[in-house]
Amino acid sequence: MNSIYKILLLLALCICHAQSADPLGQFCNTDTNITSGSKISANIDHLLSSLVSRTASNGFTATSYGQGQDQVFGLSQCRGDVGSTDCASCIQDAAKQIRQRCPNQADARIWYDYCFLRYNNKSFAGQVDTSFGIFYWNVDNVSDPDNFNKYLGALMDEIKKQAVEPKNEGLGKGETKVSQFVTLYALVQCTRDLSPLDCAQCLAIAVGNFETFCNNRKGCRVLYSSCYVRYELYPFFFPLDSNSNMADTRMAIVYP
Repeated sequence: MNSIYKILLLLALCICHAQSADPLGQFCNTDTNITSGSKISANIDHLLSSLVSRTASNGFTATSYGQGQDQVFGLSQCRGDVGSTDCASCIQDAAKQIRQRCPNQADARIWYDYCFLRYNNKSFAGQVDTSFGIFYWNVDNVSDPDNFNKYLGALMDEIKKQAVEPKNEGLGKGETKVSQFVTLYALVQCTRDLSPLDCAQCLAIAVGNFETFCNNRKGCRVLYSSCYVRYELYPFFFPLDSNSNMADTRMAIVYP
């Protein structure tokens, strides 16, 4: 694996509330610093404007801007259950924040709860990218790990199958009763540029991290540039249960 990704960042424990203004994380590839006099920076601004204007209508855009060595490629996608208004707001925030957080890099990505945005001076469409990941997990363990993991595995298998069906555009979600009083909720999503086979590969890698980072935890999120996986013991995808408590204690890790 490229040594550029050999970075480990451990964040403090926090109470996390899902808000589009607060990114879950970002990646600024310092190997792609923009040289003085290059048109790449201006082309990125044009590209972001296009992504913002086009994504809200269908939740996904992959496009490029410029020519030759100054050409830049971009992708933006909202979570499949999110409405157009929230999608538009999230992509606008993402486009603004990614330029503030990665002002001099030609390869940058930013993750939000509702959306994801990336650009690069090299084409990446249709390629599975799990080179950089962000992991969130609940610091609390489940009380009956064997039973919980049985239901979690079955639910993940079900929604991964949903995600690779073309009609679902990379999205799978569902819920299952773990016990009389506990319901497990889960959602997976691939970026729409991936083939069903590549989507399945990305999700398999993401779910495979559960045992390492989220073993027996009450909640977990795995965020890659090509797919997203999450499970919780409360409803987090739309339509939401208005009586649910959305606050939980989490630890986050950003890892190659």
